[in-house]
Amino acid sequence: MFDANKMKDACVQWIRGWFEENGRGCNAVIGISGGKDSSIVAALCVDALGKDRVIGVLMPCGEQADIDKAQLLVDHLGIRHFIVNIKDAVEGITSAIPFELSDQSRINLPPRIRMATLYAVSQSHNGRVANTCNLSEDWVGYSTRYGDSVGDFSPCSHFTVDEVKQIGRLLGLPAELVDKAPSDGLCGKTDEDNLGFTYAVLDRYIRTGEIDDPVSKERIDRLHRINLFKLQLMPSFETGLPEIAE
Repeated sequence: MFDANKMKDACVQWIRGWFEENGRGCNAVIGISGGKDSSIVAALCVDALGKDRVIGVLMPCGEQADIDKAQLLVDHLGIRHFIVNIKDAVEGITSAIPFELSDQSRINLPPRIRMATLYAVSQSHNGRVANTCNLSEDWVGYSTRYGDSVGDFSPCSHFTVDEVKQIGRLLGLPAELVDKAPSDGLCGKTDEDNLGFTYAVLDRYIRTGEIDDPVSKERIDRLHRINLFKLQLMPSFETGLPEIAE
């Protein structure tokens, strides 16, 4: 049912249209992790805007075991890139906080610093920051709020993991990037280890409503329910007072 070629072309046109309306002549700035999502978003932006208007930012935190994959991607696409090691920033904030951070706080701090880094690069290079999340991750809240969950535009947030991979293959990306086991690169586990189910199971459930394991269904439904706030605008109190219409 998924026409990858049609969706790829439509997404490229959408990126072009978005930049025409929200940043004519601006550059796409993308955090390059070495995984499929950032690789495919970068490749889509190159198709849409040309390689001269795409900037990759590699942001290891000290030593990154798969940094070679990120370098492979920027070399393959021929895009400008910067390497910003965020280790000192992470350690600086951690040491400045006068209490022991929780494990989850330690895991989420680097992606939030990475997003701050991306916006610093973007504002200095006439840029717009790309969000690299996909539908499967967003569905179960597998992203860091104000970290990798944000950006200025999001090409792949309505594609499942399998659909993103199909598009990546059409874009001619190296298989080792498209099919690399997804991992947050922070806790030493794959996404599927952390989630407790495979993306294949999740993707099928999202698109068809079908799932064989009731335990997985219950877990997916719970994760979706408790993480919906990540996908919604911040709630705000409404006074009921008149405001100037735009």
